[in-house]
Amino acid sequence: MSKLKTTDQEIYKLIKQEEKRQKEVLEMIPSENYTSSAVMEALGSVLTNKYSEGYAKKRYYQGNAVIDEVELLAEARAKKLFGVPYVNVQAYSGSPANTAVYFALLTPLKDKIMGLNLAFGGHLTHGASVSFSGKYFKTVPYALSKEGLLDYEEIEKTALKEKPQIIVCGATAYPRIIDFKKFGQIADKVGSYLLADISHITGLIIGGVHPSPVAYAHIVTTTTHKTLRGPRGAMIMVTEKGIKKNPDLTTLIDKAVFPGLQGGPHDNQTAAIAVALKEAEMPEFKKYAKQIVLNSKVLAAELIKFGFKLVSNGSDNHLILIDLSNKKVNGALAAYALEAANIVLNKNAVPNDIMPPFYPSGIRLGTPALTTRGMKEKEMKKIANWINEVIEQIKGEELPTNREARSAFWKVFKKKVVRDEKILSIAKEVKKMALNFSLP
Repeated sequence: MSKLKTTDQEIYKLIKQEEKRQKEVLEMIPSENYTSSAVMEALGSVLTNKYSEGYAKKRYYQGNAVIDEVELLAEARAKKLFGVPYVNVQAYSGSPANTAVYFALLTPLKDKIMGLNLAFGGHLTHGASVSFSGKYFKTVPYALSKEGLLDYEEIEKTALKEKPQIIVCGATAYPRIIDFKKFGQIADKVGSYLLADISHITGLIIGGVHPSPVAYAHIVTTTTHKTLRGPRGAMIMVTEKGIKKNPDLTTLIDKAVFPGLQGGPHDNQTAAIAVALKEAEMPEFKKYAKQIVLNSKVLAAELIKFGFKLVSNGSDNHLILIDLSNKKVNGALAAYALEAANIVLNKNAVPNDIMPPFYPSGIRLGTPALTTRGMKEKEMKKIANWINEVIEQIKGEELPTNREARSAFWKVFKKKVVRDEKILSIAKEVKKMALNFSLP
């Protein structure tokens, strides 16, 4: 008998419902993945019970001998995998990790951050006006070219003109390879720190299917879920180049994390990160990373055959960004209809989007979670066909511009979608295929 079931039947039932949902759908949100049972075991271990303010061998509480070994092991594995001299594994997640870097190196309301514009695929913490990064620091955004690619010449011109203290490279919706060497050269010309936020592509870098920023960046931040398949956590790494630029850099970052922004670390999370890093050392992980990209490329090619307009016209990594404007379908409507068909992805803005963020023109999808379940090129072709069939089914659904009319439209649209025989038929096919591929 489950102790949770006995203690709290409501939460137990909800967890079981979510487990059932995850088994029956195609999880295609590029920032989501499935952890191994080993990672889950570490995350739910007795390490949850410990409090350990400070760093290994320098704690403010007694009884941390084992915790010290856990944290040092996680750090050692990350150093080996990425080839860096310093790692902090205490940041609670990606946004706090970037926050720590900024507070370690920048003066609020004075210094500048230069990052990819949120509307072009950047992250909130890369200088968006609605985020702390855009409220507490001056920001300089850069955009993509008309082709949906990073324009390094324009980025360099902007950097030389604005002279930001930190240039951030990395994205949440960029389907192509990032040239870290060019970013490094730009940062060196300006005298800026280069922060590479590789949260989305960490697993691809470890797997050898995306270049590493370590030789060119001063600081590297990453979440530990997504393509790494670990728990929700983060790491901050400083490179040899970073230490050469500022010998105090590691100390400044450590102090920014604790006591600057956080209290005690989540020791169970640290242990789970260590497990994920050990799994990433295994030969199977390279095969996994390679398959993620193969699946993404096949899926992209098939979608193009169906007339979908892909930002940058393809994919080199784990994700695909689709501009649905040529299909006359809004991204929010598409995401809802696809979920009704058991295909889960997210609505997303596209470059130069004329629609508001909550009703963007595009959708974002990826292959990490599908690949974890063992799906390959054959399944990608089926999925592309299903996506096309769903989009064709909702063509002509015009999203009103008036707020009140839009609210009324949504109620009708949702009822229509969940009753649509074609979409329900696709949902059954999708569920049948999904159940043939178990969760880890």
